[in-house]
Amino acid sequence: MIYLDNAATSFPKPKEVYREVLYCMENYAANPGRSSHTMAAEASSKIIDTRIELSSLFNIESPFNIIFTSNATEALNIGIKGVLKPGDHVISTVIEHNSVLRPLYYLNKKGVDLSLIDVDSRGYVNIDKLKNKIKKNTRAIVINHASNVLGTIQDIKAIGEIARAAGIIFIVDASQSAGVVNIDFERDNIDMLAIPGHKGLFGPQGTGALCIREGINLEEYNQGGTGSESLLIEQPDILPDKFESGTLNTPGIAGWYEGIKFIKDVGIDKIREHENKLVKYLVEELMKLSYVKIYGGIDYNNRCAVVSLNLDNVDSSEVGNILSDKGIAVRTGYHCAPLIHKIIGTYDTGTVRISPGYFNSYRDIDNIVKGLKDIYENRV
Repeated sequence: MIYLDNAATSFPKPKEVYREVLYCMENYAANPGRSSHTMAAEASSKIIDTRIELSSLFNIESPFNIIFTSNATEALNIGIKGVLKPGDHVISTVIEHNSVLRPLYYLNKKGVDLSLIDVDSRGYVNIDKLKNKIKKNTRAIVINHASNVLGTIQDIKAIGEIARAAGIIFIVDASQSAGVVNIDFERDNIDMLAIPGHKGLFGPQGTGALCIREGINLEEYNQGGTGSESLLIEQPDILPDKFESGTLNTPGIAGWYEGIKFIKDVGIDKIREHENKLVKYLVEELMKLSYVKIYGGIDYNNRCAVVSLNLDNVDSSEVGNILSDKGIAVRTGYHCAPLIHKIIGTYDTGTVRISPGYFNSYRDIDNIVKGLKDIYENRV
């Protein structure tokens, strides 16, 4: 299988990730923070080490301000619902994933005022329009750092400066950018950063985190056993325990630790350079085909490795099915981001999304271009 669906989940992972997941399962998959025996202690140590690696990668002052979740969607729900109350105003954009849009629409029905900023046809937010939407009761700005449909990378540093100057909480969805694009929690004035483990950070599925700035007070998301202050029947108010009820995914987090180490060893800049070269080559080859429509523009200097396209008079889902039969994995449809399709004119069709990763090659790009050619030539 030629795997070109890394925007959904990266594959393959570095070999160290697989080894550590299995090693954990066989040797120390006990409950972290719950017992004093050596297996539990080793599990706790690995959890702490992973927090430290993440805090170093994203320049977060305290590793204990990183709470583990099952994915970025859960992290976003914790952050968005934990800070917004009826009467508050929140600003976001039409290019957001449903992991942001659905919680915001849910809260809108509960009395939270919602403003969604348009983007241009390439997917970029107009910073002045965003700034003009700020009200006296604006509580938060929620931004998708990199689009999972168009690959557009927003200027989170500029948006973060606006939010900080206005005293607004800045929430960043880094689902497509974490591990591939340099993110600095302090430099970018981020208050909450939601990240998945299973995409650009090379961790297993079922891993994610919410990074919370010191002083941001969130309402607890659920309640339960934390291994701390067990005599209390109320949820502890300390981080990360406040948001980590129940047993953590220790094998997944252990594998994630190795994924983060791999990124640090290789270097984010090198990873992004390789992915950009593949995308540049892909776009150049696709532009030679008159029946291919590429969405979001063809300048990939400020984009991540996501290319959305359609073939003339061929349904996107059919393209995906035929490519799968040829041993090529892509994603088709709306990619859980419905509103951006109105902007780019694919609300009735969706798109074919190609998302190469660090372990892909130029040969993989040649193969998918050939596959698209074959599909079109056999359909007309």
